[in-house]
Amino acid sequence: MCRWLAYTGSPLQLESVIFKAQHSLIEQSLHARMAATTTNGDGFGLGWYGSRDPVPFRYRSVHPAWNDRNLHEAARAIWAPMFVAHVRAATGTPVQETNCHPFRFGKWLFVHNGVIRDFARLRRELILKIAPQYFGSMEGSTDSEVMFLLALTYGLETDPLGALERMAAVVEQAGGSQGVEHPLTMTVCVTDGQALTAVRYSSERDSRTLFHNASVRHLREMYPDDPRIAGLDDSAYLLLSEPLSDRVDAWQEVPESTAVVVSDGDLRTVPFVPALPQG
Repeated sequence: MCRWLAYTGSPLQLESVIFKAQHSLIEQSLHARMAATTTNGDGFGLGWYGSRDPVPFRYRSVHPAWNDRNLHEAARAIWAPMFVAHVRAATGTPVQETNCHPFRFGKWLFVHNGVIRDFARLRRELILKIAPQYFGSMEGSTDSEVMFLLALTYGLETDPLGALERMAAVVEQAGGSQGVEHPLTMTVCVTDGQALTAVRYSSERDSRTLFHNASVRHLREMYPDDPRIAGLDDSAYLLLSEPLSDRVDAWQEVPESTAVVVSDGDLRTVPFVPALPQG
């Protein structure tokens, strides 16, 4: 599958968590410990928000993340108050830049770890449900991008959590109509630069892992000599596929069928319950 992380808080140098952590995202791209696949070398992507432009910046590549010098330079240069990063393990679709996460529409970014099972059988039915105003934005061939465009279709721009619940229900309905058992597994994250919404969910209730940091204090204790971490304020949160360290008390696992919403320095968890769109 894939590995991803998302950060929100005071500006942080991307290098701190992508390269410098004990079990950084780069380390996870080579030696993931909680993934269906150990190696995630089918491309990578970054998405981050600047202080003046509401449209996020992106850098994507089909190179393995551990072997891209430009990624290291970019991660060292970029400080951002909100960003997402993703390393990809392809699941049946080509290794090409347009299939690399994060996907973007306007001010929105989306990353996904998981799969729509038998996507080739469900692809046509799901694509035809994408609203015309979003259909033209499709660039690649992944199930993840279709999920993002479906979420936009079902109201992501005004109700992110509700839109993800409606998207999940539509995917499961399509799977059921084609006799696909357990059609959806996902840990996803979506952001508009103001809030992060992440979900851990699967049709079989056996989802990929998702964690968040317990507190900024734990981050500071993990990196006592790193001024980049010492300068974080109490509103800083990381959401991620795997912990960045072996300290059990520093991370909290997101329960099955649960959504996490981080906004204005506050983190809350709520049940995630797919529900078909009305009308």
